[in-house]
Amino acid sequence: MKPDLTPSPRRRNRMIAAAISAASVVTTATLAGLLLGPGEAAAGTLSGSFYRDPTSAVNQWLAANPNDSRASLISQRIGSQPQARWFANYNQSTIQSQVSSYVGAANAVNQIPVLVAYMIPNRDCGGASAGGAPSYTAYRTWVDAFAAGLGTRTAVVILEPDSLALQTCLSASEKSERNSALSYAVTKLKQVNPSAKVYLDAGHSAWNSAADTASRLQAAGVANAAGFYSNVSNFRWTADEVNFGRNVLNALGNGNLHQVVDVSRNGKGPLGSEWCDPAGRGTGLAPTTATNESTVDAFLWVKPPGEADGCASSAGTFVPDLAYSLAQNGVVTSPPPSPSVPPSSPPASPSPSPSRSASPSPSASPSASPSPSPSASTPAGACTVVYKVDSQWNNGFTATVTLTNRGPAITAWTVTFNFGGNQQITNAWNATVTQSGTAVTAKNAGHNGSLATNASTSFGFQATYSGTNGNPTAFKLNGATCS
Repeated sequence: MKPDLTPSPRRRNRMIAAAISAASVVTTATLAGLLLGPGEAAAGTLSGSFYRDPTSAVNQWLAANPNDSRASLISQRIGSQPQARWFANYNQSTIQSQVSSYVGAANAVNQIPVLVAYMIPNRDCGGASAGGAPSYTAYRTWVDAFAAGLGTRTAVVILEPDSLALQTCLSASEKSERNSALSYAVTKLKQVNPSAKVYLDAGHSAWNSAADTASRLQAAGVANAAGFYSNVSNFRWTADEVNFGRNVLNALGNGNLHQVVDVSRNGKGPLGSEWCDPAGRGTGLAPTTATNESTVDAFLWVKPPGEADGCASSAGTFVPDLAYSLAQNGVVTSPPPSPSVPPSSPPASPSPSPSRSASPSPSASPSASPSPSPSASTPAGACTVVYKVDSQWNNGFTATVTLTNRGPAITAWTVTFNFGGNQQITNAWNATVTQSGTAVTAKNAGHNGSLATNASTSFGFQATYSGTNGNPTAFKLNGATCS
């Protein structure tokens, strides 16, 4: 069984109350109406339109799968929208050229690039997105190279998600070292490109208090930044984030600072306290600087919709079923209007074609595979199964089932298995899963039913349990026993 991976609390909402009062709902709805109302925008310090990257993961998938039944909706509601580029793979020799390529491509079409710098040492406290630079000396060198690629025009930098809100794994001296590194990054980025808008991590409205958040921001040098961001990779309502941001700004007492909010997946708000690829969520407002809120510079799509949190697949992996579900349930229902040119932009930087950086994948140790003896004749549908618990906490877990077809090619599959305890599946991806007592039936999704001989596919699920979370047994594919 895989050891417990503590998921990033930017997605896990530990502080969420079990119920929201009617008065709170009314307040939220009223504020949302003000935010989304008609009329001329009253934004903060940003103006113009954001860059839509044609080489993003969703657009790469769309280009490779034009006839997929999900492609049209995903293209219209997600692929058409500007989204942030995450720079999360440590490569000191290429980071400057990667940043320069991306920024240059945005400059060439007079749009604002949004970049996520995600390389702080001990990133995510060893959780689903663990990694980062090997040392703070290496991190500063990486920041220098990152900054050198920013050019001279307006660019939005989302600096190190989780770096301030998630510090439970850090000692006092380690916190001080991290704050020093973040302050260095803010100063370096602004020094190299004074037009860069750098925002620091404020977690989200259901995490740390506004006063605590303000204290952490101050220690990390927010006074030299454009402000802070919230809700990155989470699902909190926009109105809640704006109200939280106001409280943080009041605690900071600095009228020059502003907020940006990640609205990429908050069109239906959160699903209770679920942080990791929760079912039934939807995309939020289209990215814009027209926020109707003087202290909010922009609503952004920082977490690209359809890229997994670490449960539906490895963190940062594009999952078409996730994207399709978000598109179906989202606020955005049509492509954005033609982008306008920012009113006052300095000369463009060189613009070689961009190359994509991906969010890191969590490490995973597969659990032992349940292994009934295979049938002697290897009938059509015979298979091999690997069952893996990806993440487990005190009363729940996520798991992946990888099946390999060892018989003749098939065009549809049904996998059955039995739990040995009281596990109860609550949602699933890449398959339609039903459960009756301890018996589970999983049927292929629309895109992964065909399996040639020796071809593999995977599906996953989230479930609750109590007591011992033993591996399931008696796996069968289309009625044939698996090994």
